[in-house]
Amino acid sequence: MNQNGLIVIDNLSKDYHLEGVDVKALRGVSLNIGSGEFVSIMGPSGSGKSTLMHIIGCLDRPTSGVVSIEGRQTRKLSNNQLAKLRSDKIGFVFQSFNLLTRSNALKNVELPMIYGGIGRRERLKRAKEALTSVGLAERMHHRPSQLSGGQQQRVAIARALVNDPGIILADEPTGNLDSKSGAEIMVVLDKLNREGKTIILVTHEEYIANHANRVIRLLDGEITSDKKVKKK
Repeated sequence: MNQNGLIVIDNLSKDYHLEGVDVKALRGVSLNIGSGEFVSIMGPSGSGKSTLMHIIGCLDRPTSGVVSIEGRQTRKLSNNQLAKLRSDKIGFVFQSFNLLTRSNALKNVELPMIYGGIGRRERLKRAKEALTSVGLAERMHHRPSQLSGGQQQRVAIARALVNDPGIILADEPTGNLDSKSGAEIMVVLDKLNREGKTIILVTHEEYIANHANRVIRLLDGEITSDKKVKKK
């Protein structure tokens, strides 16, 4: 396997022990994702796609196998080192938005920088720039309850961008949205990819997956196909 990708995964397995039963979520998965790619990961419920996403995002550790990000093997990193890698290199977008309901858009986007110890003036500057980049310059002081689902997801994307990560992991980012709002989110992700961000997207919707340049399909914890595609 070529070891020069941005993300290199070699013979990855993940087992869970649930209620006395061993569950093999991933079985010997190997793949290489290059810088600037837009990759969709597809598969039915229980196929292992979210488990794979969580391991790539350093939110979980594999049972066996190797994951390297920019040449660093994640299994060799401490929990603190993994947290720094997530903060510096990876932005997360989830289906459920995960916004603080009592905080406005600006404060939600500032949150990762507060944890990172960045000063207030710089936080404010970056948060405003990120919200402007996703088309929410006029909604910065609105709380989540005052925003549509699509706007809330754009706040979540802005939050993922504030530390300027090279990798965006999006787990079913359109799953809670109507088709129009979902299309608007994909316009934002397409734009980020054109600007050089590596996008890894978990979805079960074919029309969403078709925004990617490459579609990886999983079934029962194994890759069944990995194909380059032409964007529609």
